[in-house]
Amino acid sequence: MDIFMRFPGGVGKALTLSYDDGNDADFTLVDIIDRYGIKCTFNLNSARFKNDTEGRQRFEKLKNAYEKGGHEVAIHGESHAFMEQQPAILALTEAMHDREFFEKETGVITRGMAYPYGTWDKELIEVMKSAGIVYSRTTKATHEFDLPGEWLCLNPTCHHKDERLFELLEKFNSIDIECDTCLNKRPKMFYLWGHSYEFNNDNNWERLDEFSKKASGRDDTWYATNIEIYNYVKAYESLVFSTDGSIVQNPTAIDVWFYRRMKTFPIKDEKIIKAPAGECVKVF
Repeated sequence: MDIFMRFPGGVGKALTLSYDDGNDADFTLVDIIDRYGIKCTFNLNSARFKNDTEGRQRFEKLKNAYEKGGHEVAIHGESHAFMEQQPAILALTEAMHDREFFEKETGVITRGMAYPYGTWDKELIEVMKSAGIVYSRTTKATHEFDLPGEWLCLNPTCHHKDERLFELLEKFNSIDIECDTCLNKRPKMFYLWGHSYEFNNDNNWERLDEFSKKASGRDDTWYATNIEIYNYVKAYESLVFSTDGSIVQNPTAIDVWFYRRMKTFPIKDEKIIKAPAGECVKVF
């Protein structure tokens, strides 16, 4: 028997955005992606907002824009330092000060991050774990759609300036992991990142609009923030199966879907199964 995770509703693909630094151009970015129902994680530096009244007022406006579209606020290092170059205690402080500020201001537990400048090392990963950070994005483009093996080294598919952006999106949209000829039915994720001010600098907001239009409205894709995808994957990984695989228990608070394929060649026996939160269900 083969078991493969599926995203909410049983779909096989997810799309997420990640934008850094919390500039005023985020307002325009949010306006565009909200129009298309796309979700984004905004990685912010608390020092930009907490040291004066003007900064706090600016964050309040940004927070309202993020909340309206169901977007996520994550951390980006209090002062945007090269965190892997800092003594561990200072790197920890950078993360914890961010968490403390944004949790107080948003009322939401903050567990996500993007590394400033995209730089990191193994020691920093351990520091971030101790800070309660569960995922952190790098800037290394994969041009692929695989879910991460290490969430604290979360490599994106590409930057929005990437010359292959629309080629990659077309490839992603064309993936049909439920087709009969597809043997490897692992779920896929398109992960786009950047800085909103780059659209102002390059005078090319139409690029984001075109991407959002082509990426949105698909019934085979889940549009989610980074933390929503992380939480869902961890819920799936928490499923408990009986020894023969006929029963599954979902001990989490999140409904989970998976694809089940019985090896009964030449008879086709495959099914999308929902494991409701806190329940046991029959697999076959």
